[in-house]
Amino acid sequence: MSQPNRPGPRHNPAAQGRIRLDKDSFQTLKRVLGYVGGSYRARFVIALLCIAFSALVSVASAMFLRVLIDDYITPLLLVNEPDLGNMANTIGKMGLLYAAGTVSALIYQFNMVTISHGVLKTIRNRMFSAMQHLPLHYFDTHAHGDVMSHYTNDTDAMRQMLSQSIPHVFSSLLTILFVLAAMIVLSPLLTALVLGMVVVIYQVTARIGGKAAEHFKRRQKVLGEVNGFVEEMINGQKVIQVFSREKAVMQSFHNLNHELFEQTARANRYGIVLMPILGNLGNLQYVLIAVVGGMLAMGDSPALTLGGLASFLTLSKNFSNPVSQISQQINSVVMALAGARRVFSLMDEAPEEDRGYVSLVQAAHRAGQLTESEGPDHLWAWKQVDEEGNVRLTELAGDIRLNGVDFAYETGKPVLHGIDLYARPGQKIAFVGSTGAGKTTITNLINRFYDIQQGEILFDGIPVQDIRKPDLRRSLGMVLQDTSLFSGTIMENIRYGRPDATDAEVIRAAKLANAHGFISRLPRGYETEISGTESELSQGQCQLISIARCAIADPPVMILDEATSSIDTRTERLIQKGMDRLMEGRTVFVIAHRLSTVRNARAILVLEEGKIIERGDHDDLIAQKGKYYQLYNGVLSPTPHPESS
Repeated sequence: MSQPNRPGPRHNPAAQGRIRLDKDSFQTLKRVLGYVGGSYRARFVIALLCIAFSALVSVASAMFLRVLIDDYITPLLLVNEPDLGNMANTIGKMGLLYAAGTVSALIYQFNMVTISHGVLKTIRNRMFSAMQHLPLHYFDTHAHGDVMSHYTNDTDAMRQMLSQSIPHVFSSLLTILFVLAAMIVLSPLLTALVLGMVVVIYQVTARIGGKAAEHFKRRQKVLGEVNGFVEEMINGQKVIQVFSREKAVMQSFHNLNHELFEQTARANRYGIVLMPILGNLGNLQYVLIAVVGGMLAMGDSPALTLGGLASFLTLSKNFSNPVSQISQQINSVVMALAGARRVFSLMDEAPEEDRGYVSLVQAAHRAGQLTESEGPDHLWAWKQVDEEGNVRLTELAGDIRLNGVDFAYETGKPVLHGIDLYARPGQKIAFVGSTGAGKTTITNLINRFYDIQQGEILFDGIPVQDIRKPDLRRSLGMVLQDTSLFSGTIMENIRYGRPDATDAEVIRAAKLANAHGFISRLPRGYETEISGTESELSQGQCQLISIARCAIADPPVMILDEATSSIDTRTERLIQKGMDRLMEGRTVFVIAHRLSTVRNARAILVLEEGKIIERGDHDDLIAQKGKYYQLYNGVLSPTPHPESS
């Protein structure tokens, strides 16, 4: 099959800049949270309330120490007058408060798990839906493994952010606010000392955490490249072994894997270094508070009670720990936002444009006029509605014309030049020529997988850009050289061409394609399960199923792109009669390198370098002794045409 000149995947790791929680990051975070606020608003509010209550419990437990020490323990030590009844009552109340805090923590964790997985379900659905409407150009320029990475690595990073990072950050922020208020009540001086240490901790976190975030983003990029490389190697494993390229591809993988290792190790290295530093700074803060607080509590008129000092020391730990947790979670948040941007970039890709307004409808001749109608005698017609609401029906005949068509996949690199051709209803048109001459490109333009830059393509006199793409493609059937079957039964794969087809119609289509014989010999016949990898069937058998799938769709126009190239000569002869019956009365475009399959074509077009250099039937072209004569007889041209890339 002719391969178009398409741009390859573009990766530019050097373009990755240092990651910060900038405006774009906050916009991405806002967009992610927008999914939370959709179907899970109530659950999210409940989770936030439970987080807030848990934070209050942690502060209340620290303040309880002051009451316990100053009101019960100190009097017991100084005057030996225990108030055990009230002390037990107070401890019991705190126990109930702790229990309530534990229940709140469990509730918010259960809710966040449900929210995170529900949001990712919605995002995956929308991402897959968006992917179905992308033009083929997107998949030509993005590695398949990199696209798959959006569904796995990127969404998993988002899941961790929603279920863990965001709740921890929110809890930490509330704890900081509540603890700060309590510390100010106990001792403004010691609070100022704690805030001074927080500035130091923030500076350390900003410097080291920024480095870690930069490498985490690069890690996500390289991880997508690794996935893409592995996917390509799995698909091409047979070719790798045939050409003994195992060592070369192993070396390429080792290089990519080493880059992934380097970026992951560097990111984690900064994260590992950060925690001991923050821990020691927290210990230093604890010592300073103990020294200064002890001095305040030991004066003649102490500014701080012993219980207040104990509570303040506990609060200072509760203040430092949330700061450390935020610094820990910030890397996960940044990595998740990097993944979210990749996911949203796919979702935001411009969908395939379709400005068509002409639809395909069922019609019938009634009283000498063509009218919309359904029934056994229906035919297909193009329906056009003008601005005034007037309806015009044009019978679908299969008349296709290309007038002065120029096309390029990339600007400045033309693939087709001034293509003029016509296919009258019921005619069989064949394209032959060197690889890369533009044969497949022409059929892709008829399908509007790509839009032309100049000229026009008419279908029954209607410009194809005016026809809605789903209706245009409903009128066209394609059998490609590379078969694509799906996981399911053989019956389901054939019925893919027309979902409402009966079992009898499926079997009739299989017989038409001469697939019925081998299917009947399978243990479960048409109910045999196959996978998308097509591993259970030979390539020729898969192609026969693909032909049957096209037959059941019953399209008025057919495109056969090297449809029998994967089938041996004997099998090809067996299905040729069936293919002839299938093509009877239809407009057919055939691309073939086996010129024996196009001898009976009404017109044969010879392409070279994106131009039609010869046209005619088989006998005419043989008589001309030009390019077709050379291709048919295997004669080398003395001045061969360079193949277009």
